[in-house]
Amino acid sequence: MSQNTRKYLIAGNWKMNNTPSEGAELVREINLALGQETSVGVVVCPPFTALEACAGELSGSNVQLGAQNMYPKSEGAYTGEVSPVMLRALFCTFVILGHSERREYFAESDSFINEKVLAAIESNLKPILCVGERLEEREAGTTMEVIKKQLDGGLAGVTAEMAESLIIAYEPVWAIGTGKTATPEMAQEVHAAIRADLATKFGETASKIRILYGGSMKPANASELLDQPDIDGGLIGGASLQSKPFVELVKIASNK
Repeated sequence: MSQNTRKYLIAGNWKMNNTPSEGAELVREINLALGQETSVGVVVCPPFTALEACAGELSGSNVQLGAQNMYPKSEGAYTGEVSPVMLRALFCTFVILGHSERREYFAESDSFINEKVLAAIESNLKPILCVGERLEEREAGTTMEVIKKQLDGGLAGVTAEMAESLIIAYEPVWAIGTGKTATPEMAQEVHAAIRADLATKFGETASKIRILYGGSMKPANASELLDQPDIDGGLIGGASLQSKPFVELVKIASNK
C-alpha cells in the first residue's frame, strides 16, 4: 500500500496553552478555513480545560477533537486524572499518548503507556502513540533500538485488528521546540524502519497505519517532509497555536 492510499493527518498539539475562550477562538478560525476539508484528516488537541469549549465550536465540522493524555481507567479514586469515558463524552476521537514530555517530566514508562493505548482502543479513541530518541541516543547510533523498545512496550497486547485505529508519531526529541528538524531523508529512514517493525507485528495492517512526523514541522519544511513515502502527516506543536500556519500545513498536505 502506497502513501496515496493513506489519508494525510495533520494534528495540532497545543500543549499547556490556551484558556477555554482562547481555544474556542482559535478553533473558530481553523474551522472557518478547514471545516469542510475532506482530503486531509485534521485534529486539534487542546488542554483538558479547553476541550468542552472547542467541542462546541466543532459541531458538524470535519475538524476532529483529540486530547493530550488520559488515565487508563474509566473511573475511580485517581485525583486529578481524566478517563477515556470523559474524553468520549466531550466528543474526542483521538488521544496523544506517550509524548516525550510525558515520558521525561512525568516518568511515564512504556508499560504504563501501553495500559493507556489498550484502554483508548477499548473506548473507541484513536491513540496517537509517540516514539522518539533523545540527542545523545541519536549520536550514539541507538535511534532504532530506542524506538523499537518503545514500540514493543507501548504496543504489547495490541492485535492487528486493534491496530487499525492506531497512529504512530515519530518525534525526534532533539527536534521538538528547538527549531531543529531531521532532514526529510533522516525522518524517512526512521519512518520506514517503524513501518517495517509494525509489519512484523501486524502484517498487512502496517501499510494502513499512519506515521506522523512530530519534530518542528512547519509550512517552510512540510512539503519536503510530506513527499517522503512513509511520512503520513504531522503532529504539530508550535505551528498549531495560530490558525494561519496550521491551516497552511493542511493546505500543503491537501495539494499532495
